[in-house]
Amino acid sequence: MSETHVEHEKDYKELRGEEGLKKIAELLKGIRIAMVATLAKDGSISARPMEVQEEDFDGTLWFLTRSSSEKVDEIGQDQHVTLTFADPSESRFLTLKGRATMTHDRAKIDALWKPTLKDWFPKGKNDPEIAVLRVDVSEADFWEASGSRLARSAKYLAAAVTGGKTSVGESGHVLV
Repeated sequence: MSETHVEHEKDYKELRGEEGLKKIAELLKGIRIAMVATLAKDGSISARPMEVQEEDFDGTLWFLTRSSSEKVDEIGQDQHVTLTFADPSESRFLTLKGRATMTHDRAKIDALWKPTLKDWFPKGKNDPEIAVLRVDVSEADFWEASGSRLARSAKYLAAAVTGGKTSVGESGHVLV
């Protein structure tokens, strides 16, 4: 095993349960848009940006969508979804896998509704097209650099000089 591989292993985390949920919640803070990927009818992957509705992360993410959208049909065929999040300015990257379900739960729509959603649903929160997309996360992969932007730049330079022997952050896998 090379020294670079040993350094990488030191920065790689395997997390489970509460510790994993806490890590995911920490990485999600401030990232409001997810690329939500589903399996298209032709077998390819379809992805689209969606705004995560503000709720404390407990293993479930919530979205509001149109019940007539193609993604709803795709989820009806295969509930497996992948969500990707990125905050390049803070060097945080996260991929979540889980199962999606769709409902028309009026109480949940009321709880998630905010005025800015009127751009997407002109008839307001009583629009019959509004559906709740629930994603129950089963696993995640993450990558994050440590420190401020200046500190990260110094670490990247040090890693280049030392042949990758300097830690520039951590990565890992979470099983929920």
